[in-house]
Amino acid sequence: MEPTSDNRFDPNLAVQVLLDATYEYSVQSLLDKLILSAMKSPELAWVQFWLIGPGDLCSNCAWRAECPDQSRCLHLMAGGGRSLAHSGSEVPCFDPSTVRIPLEKGLLGKVVASGQQFYTEDFRPQMEEMPGFDWLIREHICGGGVIPINFHAEVLGVMITFTRDRLPTEAKSWGRVFANQVGAALANARAFEEIQRLKAQLEQQNAYLQEEVVEAKAFGDLVGQSAALRRLVSQIDLVAPTEASVLIQGDTGTGKELVAYEIHRRSRRKDKPLVRVNCAAISKDLFESEFFGHAKGAFTGAVKDRAGRFETAEGGTLFLDEIGEVPLDMQAKLLRVLQEKQYERVGEDRTRRADVRVVAATNRDLEQAAVAGRFRQDLFYRLNVFPIRVSALGERVDDIPLLARHFVELSVRELRCPPPRLTRAAVVALQNYHWPGNIRELRNVVERAVILARGGPLHFDLPVGNPKPAPAAAPSPLEDGPGPGILSDAEIQRLVRNNVLAALKQTNWKISGAGGAAELLGLKPTTLLSRIKKLGLTRSEP
Repeated sequence: MEPTSDNRFDPNLAVQVLLDATYEYSVQSLLDKLILSAMKSPELAWVQFWLIGPGDLCSNCAWRAECPDQSRCLHLMAGGGRSLAHSGSEVPCFDPSTVRIPLEKGLLGKVVASGQQFYTEDFRPQMEEMPGFDWLIREHICGGGVIPINFHAEVLGVMITFTRDRLPTEAKSWGRVFANQVGAALANARAFEEIQRLKAQLEQQNAYLQEEVVEAKAFGDLVGQSAALRRLVSQIDLVAPTEASVLIQGDTGTGKELVAYEIHRRSRRKDKPLVRVNCAAISKDLFESEFFGHAKGAFTGAVKDRAGRFETAEGGTLFLDEIGEVPLDMQAKLLRVLQEKQYERVGEDRTRRADVRVVAATNRDLEQAAVAGRFRQDLFYRLNVFPIRVSALGERVDDIPLLARHFVELSVRELRCPPPRLTRAAVVALQNYHWPGNIRELRNVVERAVILARGGPLHFDLPVGNPKPAPAAAPSPLEDGPGPGILSDAEIQRLVRNNVLAALKQTNWKISGAGGAAELLGLKPTTLLSRIKKLGLTRSEP
């Protein structure tokens, strides 16, 4: 039967279909759109797209016994048309056992292998090579074409067109062009899907890593999970957004500078500089110049104007480490800057404004030093607006494994050593040592061990005969009980009740916040409130 005038091939429609396809970024949506667009062409009765994919339905595949390569095969990805048997149906139902075809097998496999298009006016002679296509007879399909879909000389799959009339000659010449453009659109959609997949994967990895950082590193560069560290971080969170001066106290090597950094990083000044001054490293005669700067010729060696640390930290945070080493005569000038926000360079009469937040740190007992006259009391009170105590490493035993792993990773990266193995026995050895040098000593010990390990297990060189001091044995609350140190459940509950009540009385029943009972007990405020209710405690308790 000759095609009627209504069935003539329309190249403009083909061009429009390809243009629309370029805007699809999903393989499945691209193919579905091509199917719907193709159905606007009157000469086509049905269209299918088969793409090469992994062998995933081998157990149900009708070709399994003849399949030469079960790792790849042709997948029926999309198909649709105008059905005679089911009027109005756009997508046919296919037998799941016939939606895969081995490469090089059957008519479709041969087209893939040869890369040559195939046209016929009668599919019936090829039916033996097309198992699962018996619906062609039911749908009165006569001819059509099988065209390989290529991209950069690679066959991606095949496109099959089916007609109930003879396929127009001009449609055959357009078949290869159309299939190649479909190949480019497919490659583009696959690339976009891969980008989206990698993006989603990175987002998941990032979310996971963020959870790991929060869990393992706690907050910023403060590594750990212990109750002591959590209390420290809660204090940082409270004071960081304010403009209050902060005095960080703690033993040498506990990481006071990291606390100062976290305060700055969480403050409104985080985009401005954080300037550190090691007061212990400054000569007594140079404190004023170091803090406030000097004018040219102010003293011997002042060959040019020089900005001081306060000016360098303008708008940001000035971290005065080892503040206890500042001489008494300099402390008065420092107090003036903190109170009046003004200073002058050495040898200059011009008064400058100081928009600087001061965070100080010391390993000394400044309160005792102030009582003894070695530190100005008024400066101590000005700095001690919000005191923060950094716990010694001996009080953070639970953090030692995390800190050790953190320092192992840093050492491997910085020293370019092969990654060693951190064994459980090595971690226990670290936890049993009392760490007089705190975190700084731990890092040094880890670095030395990483160098010596040469990629093997870590062995830490800890001083012999200097074990972690054993806590003094508390007297047994049950001297006359059934056994030494053994408490009944009722006695444990009584001790818990008395302990909670003592904390409440000491804080005047302040539950949350700095210095509250929850902080003293190392509990969340909500947990403490629940425990108070459970124990039946009231403010009228004796």
